[in-house]
Amino acid sequence: MSTEVNISSENFGTTSDGQDIKLFTMTNQNKMTIRVISYGAIVKDILVPDRDGNIADVNLGFDNIEDYEQRNDPYCGAVCGRVTNRIAGAKFTLDGKEYNLAQNDGTNHLHGGVKGFNKVVWNGSINGSKVELTYTSPDGEENYPGEVSVKLTYELTNDNSLILDYTATTNKATPINLTNHCYFNLNGQGSPNIDDHVLTIHADSFTVQDKAFIPSGEIAKVEGTLYDFRKPERLGDRLSSIDDGIGLTINYCVGESGKMKKSARVEHPPSGRVLEVSSTEPGLQSYTSYFLDNVKGKGGAIYKQFSAICLESQHYADSVNHDNFPNVIIRPGETYRQTSIYKFCTVA
Repeated sequence: MSTEVNISSENFGTTSDGQDIKLFTMTNQNKMTIRVISYGAIVKDILVPDRDGNIADVNLGFDNIEDYEQRNDPYCGAVCGRVTNRIAGAKFTLDGKEYNLAQNDGTNHLHGGVKGFNKVVWNGSINGSKVELTYTSPDGEENYPGEVSVKLTYELTNDNSLILDYTATTNKATPINLTNHCYFNLNGQGSPNIDDHVLTIHADSFTVQDKAFIPSGEIAKVEGTLYDFRKPERLGDRLSSIDDGIGLTINYCVGESGKMKKSARVEHPPSGRVLEVSSTEPGLQSYTSYFLDNVKGKGGAIYKQFSAICLESQHYADSVNHDNFPNVIIRPGETYRQTSIYKFCTVA
């Protein structure tokens, strides 16, 4: 059996403005397969075996580039930036200058704006054992300051880990906060819910937020709250009780920025599939897909509320407006770095 991970590329169609999109396929010795497209640096497919060796795609998404352009309001599989998550009032002040951004989530700014990193075409190539994607965000794009050069590599290993390595540099001071927005259902995409998934989150605290999901700046303990997943909890037993039935849409404080640590674990007992999340990021945005509203996805599947979970490694929401949150500003000469890992395995 070959110990090498096989990587190939092919055309995935053309965007509405005539740009060619590449599809990259990585397959390891365990028959785990990852497919990534150069539009939005999107993870399109994640095919993993269950305890009996049966393969299923556990990642929500779409079949073609047209649907990714027209239907992907939920950001399925995409890289979000220049600043992921929300910015209160769609504005921030940096070095004495106020920047006003698109209000694309009520009066707030979400996931980089109207055309964030999820909607641009990245340059894609195979670089050794990795798929490498790069994008240069012009000065003033979505009204952010500075030209930002971003590089992201996807690497599939033979221990069934998908490793995401991000770097970014800038020629002006600017906020940077990147994440991947995969939606997982370990029973297979298209399954109706995640009730039978068991979640553990390795966090003692979370960022308190209002009903628009904007942090107040307070960091509170999970102990004694429904956000406490330090011990494994079946999601079907908990979600309907959280935040008036919305479920999880909350940032957990998972540890020191720049230090690799395990942040979450999801187990699906019927199939035996397990997902473990590790990252160098200080936050983990946990979202149980309340706002999925009958989205038509891959193979005609209909994605509904609570049909997937997102575990998004990132800095805290609205960090640019809270001095007590970990820093998201990078300056010329500095390099933004993040490594996040999705590791899949099975249990008996």
